[in-house]
Order: sequence, then C-alpha cells, then structure tokens
Amino acid sequence: MKERLAKHIKDALADCYAKGTLASGLYPDFTVEVPAHAEHGDYATNAAMLLARAEKKAPRQIAEILLASLGDGGELWHKVTVAGPGFINFFLTNRCWYGVLDDIYRHGRSYGESPAGAGKKVQVEFVSANPTGPLHIGHGRGAATGDAVASLLKATGYDVQREYYINDAGNQMNTLGRSLYLRYRQLLGEEVDFPQDCYQGDYIRDLAQEVLAAKGESYLRGSEEEAVRAFAEYGGQKILAGIDADLQAFGVHFDNWYSEQGLYDRGQVEQGVALLQEKGYAYEKDEAIWFRTTDFGDDKDRVMVRSNGATTYFASDVAYHKEKFERGFDQVIDVWGADHHGYIPRMKAVVQALGRNPDDLQVLLVQLVNLLRGGQQVAMSTRSGEFVTLREVVDEVGKDACRYFFLMRRSDSQLDFDLELAKQQSTENPVYYVQYAHARVCSINRNAETQGVKVPAIGEVDFDRLSLEEELALAKLLARYPEIVLGAARHHEPHRITFYLQELAAQFHSYYNRQRILVEDVETSKARLYLANSVRIVFANALNLLGVSAPEQM
Repeated sequence: MKERLAKHIKDALADCYAKGTLASGLYPDFTVEVPAHAEHGDYATNAAMLLARAEKKAPRQIAEILLASLGDGGELWHKVTVAGPGFINFFLTNRCWYGVLDDIYRHGRSYGESPAGAGKKVQVEFVSANPTGPLHIGHGRGAATGDAVASLLKATGYDVQREYYINDAGNQMNTLGRSLYLRYRQLLGEEVDFPQDCYQGDYIRDLAQEVLAAKGESYLRGSEEEAVRAFAEYGGQKILAGIDADLQAFGVHFDNWYSEQGLYDRGQVEQGVALLQEKGYAYEKDEAIWFRTTDFGDDKDRVMVRSNGATTYFASDVAYHKEKFERGFDQVIDVWGADHHGYIPRMKAVVQALGRNPDDLQVLLVQLVNLLRGGQQVAMSTRSGEFVTLREVVDEVGKDACRYFFLMRRSDSQLDFDLELAKQQSTENPVYYVQYAHARVCSINRNAETQGVKVPAIGEVDFDRLSLEEELALAKLLARYPEIVLGAARHHEPHRITFYLQELAAQFHSYYNRQRILVEDVETSKARLYLANSVRIVFANALNLLGVSAPEQM
C-alpha cells in the first residue's frame, strides 16, 4: 500500500515539474506512514515539507500544489487532505482495503514476501556454542533469534546462508579433554583430584564411561598428553553431534558448519595476521603482535599473537571474518551473547581494516533468559553442571512454545521464561492464543463444509457484505503484514512479528466472539469466510517465519 501511494506522489511531483507549478525537480526521500491518530487518515506523507527549502515555498502551499496533481484516487482513496505544517493525508476506500484479501489469496503462502533484498548475499552466523557441553536455554534464544532473522531476510529477497562456527580450537578443548580423562581415571578406581576449572556436568562422566566401555584401560598405558588430546577429539565430536540433534529438535538447520581448527590447519590465521601487518594495521611490541584497533575508534589496541607465539581468539576471529567476505557475502550478521558487547568495536575495526564498510558486519546481541521454577531462578553454568539444557525445556513445553517465547521480546532485552505459562492451553499463553486463532478458522471451514458452504475463490465475494467496522479493521491489519515483515527483516527484529500476531489474534478473537461467520445469508457467509481465511493465511505465514507450526485443531 505504501509503495502504491509513493508511486502516486512521485507521479504528482513529475506532473508539477512538467507544468511548472514546482521548479526544483527534486524527488526527496519522503516517507509514507500510518498517522498516530486515525482522524488524520490511513496514511500520511511528509513530501511537501522536505521540498520547502528547495522550492522556497511554505510546506502547506507545496502540499496544495501536489494535491492538485494527485488527481482522482479511483478505488485507492476517497479523500486527500492537507494538515498541520504540510502533511498530506490519504483516506483509502473500503474497496481498496478489501482488495488486499484478493492479494492474500492470490499469493497464498508467499503473501508478505518481497524482492527488497534483490539477491544480496547475507550470512547469519548464530549459536556457535563451544562443543564442550549441551546447549542451555540461553543458546536456545540465540538459535531462535538467528533462525528467525535468516527466515525474514530470505522472505524479503536476500540470498541467505545459516552458519554455525565450531569453536574447536583453544584452551576449552584441552579443558574438555582433561575433564574426560580425569573422570575416566576415576571410573577405573583412582582417587583423582578434579579441579574446579574442569567441566563438572554429569555428561562428562557419561562420555568417560563410553570411552571406558570401548577402549578399556588402554589410555592409562600411553602419555597423558596423548590421552587428553584423544579425549578432547572424542568428546568434542560427541557433544557437537548432540548439539546438532538438539537444534534439529528445535527446528534449526544450518547450511554450513565451519571449524575454527580448520582456519589454523589451512594457515588462514597466519595469513590474516600477515595481511594486517602488510596494510600497516598491525605492529610488533614486547615480542607480541598487536592490531591498531585504536585507529578505528577502539579504546585500546588488541593482541593477536602473544609473546610466546600463541595466537589469541581475536586472531582467529580476524581470519574467520576475512574468509567470510572472501566467500562473497555482502553482509555478515553475527548473533552473540550480550556479554560480548565490548567485542563489537574491535570486530568492526577488523572489517574496516579489510577494506569493507564497517556496517557490512552487523552484530545482534542476545540477552540472558531467566528461567523460573517455583519462583526460583535456575543457574546455568556449564562448568558447575547446574544448568538446564535447551532439550529439557523443549521436551517440557514443546518446540513451538519455546521458540515463540524466545521471540516475544527484543533480543537485547532480558527475558523471563515462565515454564508454567508456556505449558498452559489457555488464552493466557501467547503462542496458544495465536495458534488457537488459526485452528479456529480451520474449524469454521469444517463447519462450513458440513453446511454446504464453500470457501469462495477470488472474484466470488461481494465485499459490500463486509460492512462492519471490525471487518474493515481486520482488512487494514492484514494489509500491514508485508510492511511488518520488511521492517522486521531490515532491522533484524523478529519480535515485531510476534507483536503483530498478538494484535491480529486479539482482533480476530474479538470479531469471532461478537459475530457469527456462518449466517443465514449465504453471500454474507461467503464474504466472512473469505475474510477469516485471509486471516488464517497470514497467521500461517507469520508463524512459519518464526519456525512455529500453525495447527488446524487444538
């Protein structure tokens, strides 16, 4: 709708310039937005106000000139007014709004999608948890966020790749191997001191038991270093397989699993450091190699290679992001825990040093999830073992409720996850409330079929039968859906979809509770069925973007 109005405004500007009623020849980057107050129309534009300086006229005078060139709106609008300092307000026709229902039927499952991204290649890297323990619910929120952002981008015309970065190099893998090795020795009857910095969870004992069953006492006969390395490899592979299985159960699928160790094996880390040195952005000091992140606004320079020759995580991140752009991505989106917010400036500095626009890297921060049981917050530390896994929560409340709850708030705001609410089959449960609205339309369709009333096709509906204000309000809300999707994609904010779904569900439930869909008059029944099924299509499309099912009965 906004695009149609914007085209009329641009055509009116062209007409004004051709007639000489306006002289600047400019086409400003005006907006077409829904006014804050309904009495100001359905949409308003600030085009006249943006032209005031160039035209050397008052905005209201320019608005009146534009109004004369807008002409008859036909079925699009029935009235246009000038208000305030120079806003042009459009009042759309009912026929225009109900025509949206035809658009929904015509596009079906693709309603809401757009080509706005124009095939731009975008990578979304998310979860990327260390393969040292099962996923907890904090990882789950990052998984739901990254997956929904990727779906939104794909729906709006971007070429999207989902990637998981496997942190399989560094001290945490050595700690994993040592943890397993010590538990293995304990299982063989040794009294072994188990340090606090080792991984404490029961899964460590279970993995050690698997090795013992397969290899017996063989690891006691070799060197401890070799044993720790073998345990790290075995444990990492098993845990990663478990992570993959948990994500599959959560409805998250990756196009690519990328190994950090592979960067080292291919010499990419050394190449990344060398490239920054060649560009003059890295220097040696105190036998270490530093990156001049202060050249790009960071508060201090960062070490890439320590004085002992060991590389830092930052060095591998430099190599990883260098390689991402070498793969041809126009934009890279990283989903990180909120505790990594201080890492953003230095990674933006890396991107800029590589010759890219720093905005080519976007970072989404995901705040903690507060999981409550009996009013008590549950700790989630993979070292202490006192964590609740994502799989446990999914098994308890279901994938749909879990994903929906994770996406109900901005990802960078803290979230209280009410397990009992998520399990309720009542209108108090947000996801149940939305899914029930979809199932309710499916039930209406079944009742209509038993009564011999078919859901009409395009062109078979008399829209004059939709004469209620609440019916028009539903049509207007359905018309907004493509704009909501595009805004959620551009701003990487999937919570906009859940907000929209709650509003749509509230309006539909209210309409259903006040009005019968199937009435004695067949033509009215058909028109209301058409409206209800338009709502059903949008529910299904929006839930699909979130990775949540749209059940036909509940």
